[in-house]
Amino acid sequence: MENNQRLTELLALDLGITINNRRPYAKEVFKWQDMDLLPHSSTDTMLCEIYEWNGRNWRTTNNNLIGYLFSGDQLNTIKNQLNNVPKQPALIPDFEFTKDSMIEYGLSLPSLFNIGLNGNIKAAKNFSVRVNGVTKSRITNIDSPGIEILRSYSEFTQSKSKTYRKNIKFNYLSTSLFFAESVEIYLEKESGVGLDVSFQTQNVEVEAKVDTDTKKNFILKYTGNQAPFAAKFTKGKEFDIF
Repeated sequence: MENNQRLTELLALDLGITINNRRPYAKEVFKWQDMDLLPHSSTDTMLCEIYEWNGRNWRTTNNNLIGYLFSGDQLNTIKNQLNNVPKQPALIPDFEFTKDSMIEYGLSLPSLFNIGLNGNIKAAKNFSVRVNGVTKSRITNIDSPGIEILRSYSEFTQSKSKTYRKNIKFNYLSTSLFFAESVEIYLEKESGVGLDVSFQTQNVEVEAKVDTDTKKNFILKYTGNQAPFAAKFTKGKEFDIF
């Protein structure tokens, strides 16, 4: 908690805002860390996945940079290394998606945490998702497989310049992925309102603090292979400049 307070104060100082007696909001954390919500998330979401930006939303191309750079046994080796890049504390405070921000992000937000939402979120008196214990994996130019990827990428931009310009140069690569250790769901509604939450229980420990017709409060703690919920994106033409 003390660490959360210190990080919250640092965030507020850097953004020039005041945060008293509340968690930082997701928008504040995302702006501070230059990170974005993923358009989708699953346990096989990897670093170096290629995304398009249409001016409003991210969309995956279903391609990964390493598929252009490597083949055969070397591709399998690099893929395994990417999948095993260690997660480190992200050094950002626990934060909160409020009802308003959840409406803005739409149904993609709950799905990123394997939360099912049945009904219209606007019918809720209060609804929030609190994100705890954020960790991050990232690719760098001083560790494997980043060293090998950047070396091959430099060669690729020259030798396969047409493919590079068409598929990568003006798109974006996920150079960091963010994971939640746990999330807390809080829902308050009027009696009889058709709005409910559900969630997958595979690799999830569920603690029900309150579960009534009008109030629900669950803590979901993720175990095993986690799915990321956010990323830091780098434009393809800037990828080799860290």
